[in-house]
Amino acid sequence: MLKLTKNKQEALKRLSDENGIIGALAIDQRGSLKKMIASGSKSPVGDEGIVRFKELVSQELTPYATSILLDPEYGLPAAKVRHPEAGLLVAYEKTGYDASAVGRLPDLLADWSVRRLKEAGADAVKFLLYYDVDEDAKINEYKHVYMERVGSECAAEDIPFFLEIVTYDAKNEDVKSLEYAKVKPHKVIEAMREFSKPQYQVDVLKVEVPVDMNFVEGYTDGDVAYSKEEAAGYFKEQSEATDLPFIFLSAGVSAQLFQETLKFAKASGSTFNGVLCGRATWKNGVAPFAEQGEDASRAWLQGTGSRNIQELNAVLKETASSWFEKTALGIYR
Repeated sequence: MLKLTKNKQEALKRLSDENGIIGALAIDQRGSLKKMIASGSKSPVGDEGIVRFKELVSQELTPYATSILLDPEYGLPAAKVRHPEAGLLVAYEKTGYDASAVGRLPDLLADWSVRRLKEAGADAVKFLLYYDVDEDAKINEYKHVYMERVGSECAAEDIPFFLEIVTYDAKNEDVKSLEYAKVKPHKVIEAMREFSKPQYQVDVLKVEVPVDMNFVEGYTDGDVAYSKEEAAGYFKEQSEATDLPFIFLSAGVSAQLFQETLKFAKASGSTFNGVLCGRATWKNGVAPFAEQGEDASRAWLQGTGSRNIQELNAVLKETASSWFEKTALGIYR
């Protein structure tokens, strides 16, 4: 059971609803969001465009979210216009990774520290780690030490550490393939098991669901990697792999599929504690912004975007477990 300091406990409450469910909105994308906006725009899109889109998303959608995840490079103006009751998570990693180097190595933002993120208003710090449990031991040991440092820095500043783990296979670049789907449960579950160890001082894990729902029996008309029973077993095994609170990332799937996934997770016995949902909520609002401008994007966010997040909230209410159940409330680390 996770023991939290008083400050961390209060910070996590600011990021959650009154029942200890995290219904957070993620828009810490940087390079990928620039590309999304630029692909639909007839004129060049500079930093001003990405900053403004994040502001629009924050203004229109945080009234329905418990918190928002932003980056310090383009997202701080959006943090200032979020709903007053929405908490703030801030990303600490550089966007993407060096594709020319082996291992998808982690890298911190050079101009920031946990102290500075906290001073900028962060209730918690998020770090994204790409991880393949089966990769070369030297590469993974480097990542282990790196995460120990980030965890120690968060502990020193007494602020929650959210570790986002995105798995991959160093021998197979196609994470949407049937071959990867077959090994994904192992990759996801073992990564969670590793970073639940106390030396990393992680407070909340942000993780993928343990299967690719596009290859689950009954959810696809194509190839099947797992029966419904096998998929359900992986969701249960995932929950049993950690004592920490954990939340699901949407991984860019459609809003509808993400909601169906959460229902399947609950039925399978998963004890997930919420979501940090990004593109599944707002990605279709990028095209109106790029092609027609702010007014069109705002109208989309007020309509479909807000409906996406409110429908997700309804599903969360029925499926997610409280992180209160995984923490020793009143007993501080």
